[in-house]
Amino acid sequence: MRFDMRIRKRKNVITRWSVRIAALFPILLLLCVAILLLSAKIAGPMDIPASRPAVIYDNSGKFIGKWDTTNRQWVSSDNMAPSIKLATLAIEDRRFFHHHGFDFQRIAQSAFVDMRSLSKAQGASTITMQYAKNLFLSNDKTWLRKFSEMFYTVRLEMNESKKEILEGYLNTIYYGHGAYGVEAAAHVYFNKRAENLSLAQSSMLAGIPNGPSLYSPFLNYDLAKKRQKVVLNTMVKSGYLTKKRAEIAYHSPLQLVRTDKKEAEIAPYFQDVVRHELTERLHISQKELATGGLKVYTTLDNETQETAEFWIKHTIPDSSKIQTALVALDPKTGGVVAMVGGRDYQSSSYNRAVSAKRAPGSAFKPFLYYAALRNGFTPATRLKSAPTAFTFDNGHSDYAPNNFGGYYADKPITMAQALALSDNIFAVKTHLAIGMQHLVQAARQAGISSALAPIPSLALGSKPVSVLELTRGYATFANEGARVHPALITRVTDHAGRTLYEWAPKKKQVLNRQTSYVLSQMMTGIFDKRLNGYTRVTGSPVAGLLTHKVAAKTGSTSADSWMAGFTPDLVASVWVGYDKGETISTYPDTGYAKTIWSHFMESALEGTPKNAFKPPKGVVSVSIDPKSGLRAGKGCTGRPTYFVKGTEPTAYCGQSKAEKAIKKKKKPRSMFDRLFHWWK
Repeated sequence: MRFDMRIRKRKNVITRWSVRIAALFPILLLLCVAILLLSAKIAGPMDIPASRPAVIYDNSGKFIGKWDTTNRQWVSSDNMAPSIKLATLAIEDRRFFHHHGFDFQRIAQSAFVDMRSLSKAQGASTITMQYAKNLFLSNDKTWLRKFSEMFYTVRLEMNESKKEILEGYLNTIYYGHGAYGVEAAAHVYFNKRAENLSLAQSSMLAGIPNGPSLYSPFLNYDLAKKRQKVVLNTMVKSGYLTKKRAEIAYHSPLQLVRTDKKEAEIAPYFQDVVRHELTERLHISQKELATGGLKVYTTLDNETQETAEFWIKHTIPDSSKIQTALVALDPKTGGVVAMVGGRDYQSSSYNRAVSAKRAPGSAFKPFLYYAALRNGFTPATRLKSAPTAFTFDNGHSDYAPNNFGGYYADKPITMAQALALSDNIFAVKTHLAIGMQHLVQAARQAGISSALAPIPSLALGSKPVSVLELTRGYATFANEGARVHPALITRVTDHAGRTLYEWAPKKKQVLNRQTSYVLSQMMTGIFDKRLNGYTRVTGSPVAGLLTHKVAAKTGSTSADSWMAGFTPDLVASVWVGYDKGETISTYPDTGYAKTIWSHFMESALEGTPKNAFKPPKGVVSVSIDPKSGLRAGKGCTGRPTYFVKGTEPTAYCGQSKAEKAIKKKKKPRSMFDRLFHWWK
């Protein structure tokens, strides 16, 4: 009985305190609201942050550009078409004139919908809340940011009129393609002023801020039209339009005129990638980049960049429609020192150096021959170059590649010569002999991240890669097997000089040092006429342009032409072709990549040692007869060839059988025998 009474007393106490707390909660809530309102009133009107765009510098600290704020123009609400204001109110905040910053009815509806769908399907942000966030807040999802948003929203509502808030919102919202505000958006999309927008154009623009990259009519026209229809239907529901006017507006021509081309600037393609890195990889908000006074230091070498642009401009005729891309980086750090994504940024801002992926052709063979060197092959290994039909996949599939021009040696050639002549038969034979997975593995280790497949044609570069990707892969060979990650930004500081980000270059040894060096020396053979055979070495047309020792490889498909190569100090790749995959048929088109690359490398390496390659321990140089693959003997032409120590040939070309037998005899072991042998 006593126990039951105790339980009842306890329950009564809990009930009394629950009632007291429940009674106090509204009072506390009202007190918090009162403090919030009082603080907002005392704080007074807010100053709109000044535009202090981030400034971008090259590797010497020279100014090269800034965060794009050119498309930011403030106009009075009176100088905006009524249709853009009504369309924006309908789709973003139709109760804008009936709340004081927070639409509690919309919040409740949104919460109900979200609970039913078990997801955050609907938002409840008002125009005032969005304006406050655009002006003063970052994208951090913290309670402090949420409280700040509430504070700034109340402060705006208490100190600004509804007309001023709507005007501010329409002047700061982002519409894509660098356009901040409705005036800039009207110019970018329609080449007209905001006051002259039609209902069709206004309803299109009003739908873009919800997802600028998703609803831009330049990028996704069909999605943009669907979004426009949603805006028009919402205007009808809000009582701003009749259904008939909405239908007419939807079917009216938009008269799109793209005017978002930027003024000529230093390394524009490079700067585009830097801007993308700042927002996507470093997660710096666009607001901070536009107003925070940040300083961005990069890896760009302005002189090297100018050299790249010069040789592209002076190699390809203005009348040609062919496109090109170039990437050069420092293999020791991975820093990108030059980048060209196309012939004319004003005509096309599409960056072919990083965004396009094209088949590299024979420029992919170095990855194959590295794998071969690690699996029993040497530069002197010989295989027959002749038309061959290969059977694979347990006899279920056939593959019959051809050599360029239909030329074949019709006899065995060395791997060193096969690489220099770019013999396709030798490459596929090697690929199948060592196991096709070894090429995939070697390419992956070197830094190729695009989709690859263990198929015979992979030996001939059938799978597409980007120019930046191939350059990174070659940098691993230049580094004697140490892989780096391409980088463009070295440091970011805020307006007070505090470091927000600092680059720390890293290397990872992923390939064998000795084998990588042997491969690099094999790649110098494309310029050596001593390796000429049934055809000339692929670098012969430009060999006379080079005074530095460089390792390189050419590549071609029916639609692409490549040249890539390196020294221990610089690696560069050049691609030339047509955006739509048109066939490259004329000689000038096929020779552009070689010419650009050779001139660029020679100019960029000016003042550096003519031969920067230094063999690591475990590598030996042997004079080899290019035809037989044996050591050069009497009557044989010798060419210095590098081998991993212990894999070099021991037999000499031009030796008789008796001489070879003598060579195989063991040398005398005792000191007396050695002395006698020496004396004799």
